[in-house]
Amino acid sequence: MKFTKKAIALVAGLAMCMGLAACGGSRSGSASSDSSSKLEDGATIGISMPTKSEERWNKDGNNLKKKLESAGYKVILSFADDKPAQQNSDIENMVNNDAKIVVVASKDGTAVGPAVEKAHDAGAKVIAYDRLIMNTEAVDYYATFQLEQVGVLEANYLIDKLGLKDGATGPFNIELFTGSPDDNNAKYFFKGAWDLLQPYFESGVLVSPSNHGGGVTKDFTVDDWQKISVQSWKAEQAQKDVESILDSTYANGEKLDAVLSPYDGISQGIINAIQSKRPDMVPGSDTWPFITGQDAMEIAVANISKDMQGETVFKNVNDLADAVYDMIIEIAKGEEVTGINGEFNNNKIDVPSKLLDPQNITKDNLSDLVSAGYITQERFDELTK
Repeated sequence: MKFTKKAIALVAGLAMCMGLAACGGSRSGSASSDSSSKLEDGATIGISMPTKSEERWNKDGNNLKKKLESAGYKVILSFADDKPAQQNSDIENMVNNDAKIVVVASKDGTAVGPAVEKAHDAGAKVIAYDRLIMNTEAVDYYATFQLEQVGVLEANYLIDKLGLKDGATGPFNIELFTGSPDDNNAKYFFKGAWDLLQPYFESGVLVSPSNHGGGVTKDFTVDDWQKISVQSWKAEQAQKDVESILDSTYANGEKLDAVLSPYDGISQGIINAIQSKRPDMVPGSDTWPFITGQDAMEIAVANISKDMQGETVFKNVNDLADAVYDMIIEIAKGEEVTGINGEFNNNKIDVPSKLLDPQNITKDNLSDLVSAGYITQERFDELTK
């Protein structure tokens, strides 16, 4: 995926700490619509989520479904069981049931193309939810978080904890992982982190002693990200990979200082592997590595409270559901879609995008998840006691 020249020029003018993945300057906060396209009351909206096996997609899908049904719309919510063919079938079913708007969080951003093209041909508007749909013109809008900023937050946490900005010279042993190779977002999470970490590899302050992915060195590039990816973001695969790394590289008591993990499920796999292979590493002590994450899953809340995971990047899916809900209501009323603050090129078109800000969560501000309404105080207490 590439950015338009105009988008790149605008990003360069913004503060670097924003970590924007894309920013469009050709729009002024709205995308055009047509009042003649106003939907009838009680129209059907389709929501296609990639899987039910991960906590966040259940929250995303059900949050949006609840809001739309409260507004009087019929909703078809489906979960694809991590199978692109199933997701295509689900979307086709929505079209057959006269869905006027289809919201898709794709399992595979390219494989879902034929199904959304059928939806578009049938007159439905298509909204890509959190993951961009690639290589097709059949995408009207995209809603997600500032993707590179996720990686920026993860990398800055590690940089801070290792004291790199304060002149620490190490060398520090770090292992790096990226998300699923079929998820386009994973590249941008890694880019945000690697842009900050690569100079420390260049200077020799950070080293990755294992041969994971063929070896991560100063010459590793963002385009190499799939070499260190975890298929389907699975904890089991991450655990298997880390166990192999620990057996081959850290079997004689060598210190593992940090792990760049892009997702809480992967972080759990890493933790499982360390506990299995290196019981001498003790959470809360300097023998335990700093481990990042993303999505503020319940397991991450528990792990952070127990000093097993250092941070997670909180992407408030309630806010994302709200943003997409607002899009849907404006489309349904035949109004302009407001809040467009960027665009992503999906190799075919520049997709008008609504980009939200993620938040870094550590043990110090873990209770912010309660304040945000993301988790109840009762559940928070259960997880952290």
